Amino acid sequence: MSTFAFNADNAFMKLARGDASKPFGLAGIAWDGCVTNRPGARFGPRAVREASHMLCDGIHPFFNTTPEGQLTDLGDLVLPNTNLDAMRAAMLPLVAPMLAQHHMTWLGGDHSITLPLLRAYRAHYGQPLAVIHFDAHCDTWEDHFGEPSGHGTWVYEAIQEGLVLKEGFVQFGIRSAGLREAREYVADQGGMIFDARSLRGLDNASQLAPILNRVRERMAALGHPPLYLSLDIDCLDPAFAPGTGTPEPGGMNTNQLFSILEELVPGLNFVGMDCVEVAPPYDHAELTSYAAAQLVWTYLCGRIAANQV
Repeated sequence: MSTFAFNADNAFMKLARGDASKPFGLAGIAWDGCVTNRPGARFGPRAVREASHMLCDGIHPFFNTTPEGQLTDLGDLVLPNTNLDAMRAAMLPLVAPMLAQHHMTWLGGDHSITLPLLRAYRAHYGQPLAVIHFDAHCDTWEDHFGEPSGHGTWVYEAIQEGLVLKEGFVQFGIRSAGLREAREYVADQGGMIFDARSLRGLDNASQLAPILNRVRERMAALGHPPLYLSLDIDCLDPAFAPGTGTPEPGGMNTNQLFSILEELVPGLNFVGMDCVEVAPPYDHAELTSYAAAQLVWTYLCGRIAANQV
């Protein structure tokens, strides 16, 4: 069986496919076996790629650069699709060589894919990673409705396994119902939480500056460790991203999210990202897929711009 599944007409931004010479890579992980509400995130990689085709020449208006010539689309990983442990075990040997060749961006899939990715990054860098995590949900539950692992446990597991730096874990947009012990787990471990309520009314870079400076100061204090970005599209309010499995009203808006990425991505030591929980069956006018595609594009352009300095 092939390692990757690929539709040649559906590469991200219609860019180079499977080119090992490109410094940046993108791959899909079409898995939604751990959703707790609405399934459909397995179709996220396809939808985000299709939405990316409207980016034309892809020159970013803020970073004034493009992934063209820098990015290759490696298709979707071929993985078991009915068993979480089997999927994660199969993922690791596929991910390792990709990390050795490319700065990777991953299209999910539900959020359970992030734990095995962090295991691979931890092994690749030989040290725990810092993480910036956008989400409506804290994902710090100790079990998954009676099961040991799922898309709501990966943060807890990553901290328990030593995959991440507790003090270097930063969450944005948290707002869902949950026990205090879960909601505040990251902060209790020494990390930082900027919940959705604390972000209300802060849209542009100057308004967000106090928060962004705190993040920069924290990463500097830790010696700028390898930093991973995990972006659950449900961090956005359902008005901006209705196509997701567990929508939560009262969320971030796209202006906030783009402002944060534009300000942080070029200046911090990001080594990879995922964008997860895009569920096209519940989308309206492809709003969610378009947002996800442009957020991924913004991340890529930010890192490319940083490397060009």
